[in-house]
Amino acid sequence: MTSVDKPTTTTAAQHARTAADAKAVTEAALFEAFGGIRGMVETCLPGLLFVTIFTVNKDLHSSAIAAVAVSLLLVVVRLIRKDTVKHAFSGVFGVAFGVVFAMMTGNAKDFYLPGMLYTLGLALTYLVTTLFGVPLIGLMLGPVFKENLSWRTRNPGRKKAYTKASWAWGLILLAKCAILFPLYWWANTSQLGWVLIALKIPPFLLAVWLTWIFLAKAPPPIDVFAEMEAEEEAAKAAKAAETAP
Repeated sequence: MTSVDKPTTTTAAQHARTAADAKAVTEAALFEAFGGIRGMVETCLPGLLFVTIFTVNKDLHSSAIAAVAVSLLLVVVRLIRKDTVKHAFSGVFGVAFGVVFAMMTGNAKDFYLPGMLYTLGLALTYLVTTLFGVPLIGLMLGPVFKENLSWRTRNPGRKKAYTKASWAWGLILLAKCAILFPLYWWANTSQLGWVLIALKIPPFLLAVWLTWIFLAKAPPPIDVFAEMEAEEEAAKAAKAAETAP
């Protein structure tokens, strides 16, 4: 091996490590933002319990009570363990809206309607914000990566990745709605519930995987918090130098 080859090999190894680190950071950030496996379980369990009980006894009240109870239990477990409760609380609110809606109409299928409308609204939000050049996934993940909105003007490669990811989320959720809303009118409560449960995780995992792919290939984020800290330290140093005898 010549002396010229060694730096090339070292540089290649450094690039490989940097790419691996970027992928690991991206994976960790996505898990934090979307709740990981536990968040998915907490999202699915109340609806799964509702449709299981309703399939067995066709009783809206007992199914609703069980769904609310398990949602509250998940929050209590999070509080006891001193974990973040945002995903568990979102599950409680989602179940509560579904229960109230179903109780008001007397139609058990309406337990799922608020969640379906939320999914449709979220899909449209992903698509509209992307069309206006401010992709929602970038707004969500920017603070997680400590880059805030720097990707909009200072990091075009990451803006492109966020744009692709937001298109993916919007289209995947829109496709999910295209399946669920016809079933809301044509299928019975149990059929709709089981299809909804079946479509709960796979589209989500597909969207997360595509986001990971896009961001893993994008330039690293600009840590604006580190930049602000460096500027503050530089200002303090300059002020100290001015006041020094």
